[in-house]
Amino acid sequence: VQLVESGGGLLQAGGSLRLSCAASGRTFSSYIVSWFRQAPGTDREFVAAISRSGDASYYGDSVKGRFTISRDNTKNTVYLQMNSLKPEDTAVYYCSAKSAGNYYANNPRLYSYWGQGTQVTVSS
Repeated sequence: VQLVESGGGLLQAGGSLRLSCAASGRTFSSYIVSWFRQAPGTDREFVAAISRSGDASYYGDSVKGRFTISRDNTKNTVYLQMNSLKPEDTAVYYCSAKSAGNYYANNPRLYSYWGQGTQVTVSS
């Protein structure tokens, strides 16, 4: 599966942004999809994951209550709605996917497919 992120940008703290991850392939609904992010000089950080059907999700502690992951399997797209953004949310955001296992997976090594990333910059 190929993944393409979009929706990144520059905005002020407190604002909202929605990222999209568009996937190719007919079997998109068989993949668990997650968002990770990486700021310069840091390790890739887990943000959120969603189950194959979209009925369950899992969030990293730093975004819980502010970010929402969702998916539309009819459009082969996963979304990340980001609210109450903070400067520390500044990073490149990556979409990733895996076909095996369950959605409760925050280790980037478990994911086989990655997009190219989209930059999110939050100013104070």
